[in-house]
Amino acid sequence: MKIALAQVNPTVGDIDGNQSRIVEWIEKARAEGANLVVFPELAVFGYPPKDLLLRQDLIRRNVRAMEQIAERCVGITAMVGYVQPDPSGAGKGIFNSAAICRDGKIHASYAKRLLPTYDVFDETRYFSPGSGPLVTEIDSGSGTIRLGLTICEDLWNDRQFIGRRVYGFDPIRQTAAAGAEVIVNLASSPYVAGKQAEREAIFAEQIREQGAPLVYVNQVGGNDDLIFDGAGLVLDGKGQVIARTEAFAEDLLYADLETGGRVESYPDRIPGICRAVVLGIRDYIRKCGFEKVIIGLSGGIDSALTAALAVEAVGADRVCGVAMPSRFSSDHSLSDAEALASNLGIAYSVIPIEDVHRSMEIAVADHFKDQSPGIAEENIQARIRGAILMALSNKFGWLLLTTGNKSELAVGYCTLYGDMCGGLAVLSDVPKTVVYEMSRYLNAEAKRPGIPENVLTKPPSAELRAGQCDQDSLPPYEILDAILEHYVEEDMSVDDIIGCGFDRATVEEVVRMVDRNEYKRKQAPVGLKVTSRAFGSGRRMPIAARCH
Repeated sequence: MKIALAQVNPTVGDIDGNQSRIVEWIEKARAEGANLVVFPELAVFGYPPKDLLLRQDLIRRNVRAMEQIAERCVGITAMVGYVQPDPSGAGKGIFNSAAICRDGKIHASYAKRLLPTYDVFDETRYFSPGSGPLVTEIDSGSGTIRLGLTICEDLWNDRQFIGRRVYGFDPIRQTAAAGAEVIVNLASSPYVAGKQAEREAIFAEQIREQGAPLVYVNQVGGNDDLIFDGAGLVLDGKGQVIARTEAFAEDLLYADLETGGRVESYPDRIPGICRAVVLGIRDYIRKCGFEKVIIGLSGGIDSALTAALAVEAVGADRVCGVAMPSRFSSDHSLSDAEALASNLGIAYSVIPIEDVHRSMEIAVADHFKDQSPGIAEENIQARIRGAILMALSNKFGWLLLTTGNKSELAVGYCTLYGDMCGGLAVLSDVPKTVVYEMSRYLNAEAKRPGIPENVLTKPPSAELRAGQCDQDSLPPYEILDAILEHYVEEDMSVDDIIGCGFDRATVEEVVRMVDRNEYKRKQAPVGLKVTSRAFGSGRRMPIAARCH
């Protein structure tokens, strides 16, 4: 049986556009002689749809689109994810479903049974769970094969995934027991660095237990903060990969259950993070309708990496860099920013802020006169820069990309209404140490000069006062990032982190800064998720809390 894995990039809510893409790929698959074409979870509606699922007009449009897609399924069977109304009207009133389409109609629909509520997921808010397995017979051209249909979380055996049972049953085991000779899984599984190999290992163990091959099709593309990597695959009954789609790109892959198909490789960790962020930037810009992006260039590593990734995403002609020196800016800040812009081929301009800065200092002088100069005076500069960049964004309709990294955002080493101004936080889930790794990787891969070497080697500094360095206020980034990984991503306690060999005073201060700055993160722009616990929808913390 020839199977087509249709790894598409849907836009949430764009039901007409998603329908057109699905129909186009059904016709391609039929022209290539495929017996079956499989699309991702909620391919008609887009994932995650969030509160758009409360819109009954969109639910109805999605159903009509699914029926029209089914009408095009003649001479081929398609499995397509969509939102299915519950005819009983009970529960949430809708299912996260997959339609089996053939002979010009919807032959049957399967409703997702396991609805995740951890991390970024909130599916029980919207959907009712399905009630049982679905096995259907597909004509392979030389006979029939019994395929069991499942959706995303149904395949994530909780015992294997997190070491304990969360759900009361195993849909894969039940589907195999119902007579499925092949398991098909439609997914919208977000990217996390390192997840691809882990995901494949979990699936392989599931499949080896059941002895039935797996066809897994995952959504690709960026939707808000989430990035979907695709990387669909076919496993034989022994859990061996016999076909795999390309990661981070749309792909239509043909495979046979016996002979397999094309097998693409997973990118390594740093190349994978780079490709994920580039895809996230590109789709955010495209799906939100922006033509160009603007970036404040400080001469530092974060703005340099952000600019380089933006160029990879949308091209140099759509990226504008602006340097805004103050009296505290070093000579190399401007020269490094200019060299970066020249290397990348982006538009570059300089807007000095000294006069505005002086005016602001004069305006507040009477109010500040009895206080020693400190962070408030330093942050005036950051807020002037934020206002200028937002003015340019507002005037020309450009998307302002913020440049702060996860380490800074975690401990509040950032300025509200200053460097936090913007529409998309490109590096907000990338620790500072990884920023350097990504920068060196992009330079090594570049066909032309990229990030200037001086940017990679000079001590990082916000340059808001004379002689300032990040390490004046923060632990070395290697130590800071390790503590943050334990606390933010692994939810370890202070004592447990100290038990890993870290200094108590340092750990307690880092944890205090993380907790104290939750209010800042609640006001930050949406950031692209690449780790297991990103700030935002994946880490829901109270602001007014005392937990230490």
